[in-house]
Amino acid sequence: MQIPAYRGRFAPSPSGPLHFGSLIAALGSYLRARSQQGKWLVRIEDIDPPREVAGASSAILKTLEAYGLFWDETELYQSSRLDAYQARLDALLARGQAYYCQCTRKQIQAMNGSYNGHCASISPPHKEGAIRIHNNLAVERFEDQLLGEIVVDSDFAREDFIIKRRDGLYAYQLAVVMDDAYQGITEVVRGSDLLTSSARQAILFNLFDEAVPQWLHLPLACDKPGHKLSKQNHAPAIDLKAPQASIISALDFLGQPKVDIDAPEIMLAQAILQFRLDAIPKQQEIMLTPAQ
Repeated sequence: MQIPAYRGRFAPSPSGPLHFGSLIAALGSYLRARSQQGKWLVRIEDIDPPREVAGASSAILKTLEAYGLFWDETELYQSSRLDAYQARLDALLARGQAYYCQCTRKQIQAMNGSYNGHCASISPPHKEGAIRIHNNLAVERFEDQLLGEIVVDSDFAREDFIIKRRDGLYAYQLAVVMDDAYQGITEVVRGSDLLTSSARQAILFNLFDEAVPQWLHLPLACDKPGHKLSKQNHAPAIDLKAPQASIISALDFLGQPKVDIDAPEIMLAQAILQFRLDAIPKQQEIMLTPAQ
């Protein structure tokens, strides 16, 4: 069997400018792809309008270019894929592989915090509400290329999870799986805050009869334990005018050898040649020092 050529991606949401934590994910996925002589794609995950910031998509792309992180192929916007998401949902509902649910968060909390499939057995079934998957393919463990075997809580793994929200927005799990399959992604490199999402996404890949990509979860940049740098936490944007210092800090965070300070493209070319997967810290969080 022919092994598919490496295809990786960086998939930011346009909820604000790129910060140091975003740079870790972008740089880590870029170096991994380029060190494998593979393609590196960019996907803008713009399917949650209430969280999006006007102009953020174009600002993200300009920041990547300023950092020498040039992508292959045309960037994909999830908002262009809404018809595909709905067609898949309609097919799942028609085959009885998904169902409508009207349970509230309060009701789910009363189920010990894990949804128990209540609406799956209601007769007649609901015709509106959130849409949940009939989870008959629970994935309780998977292999991570950096962290090794990951074991997922059994209740979480077996839960019928939401693939379209009550407010009509498509859920992250559905959209990301469909788009990774559509773009032929062979390895997903991202932050370790999405470790458990990988188990759920593997379920959907299997359900859709698509190849499950390999997983590689990078450590999160945190300013205190359990508090990752994020747009929601008002992490400062990285510098567009002088990106060299941030590139040096990001490479150091990822445990990579030092590079000469030069134009970003030259620094990245050196970093690609020196890239070592086994040098990335095998932990889920790293506390940042004031210098970072």
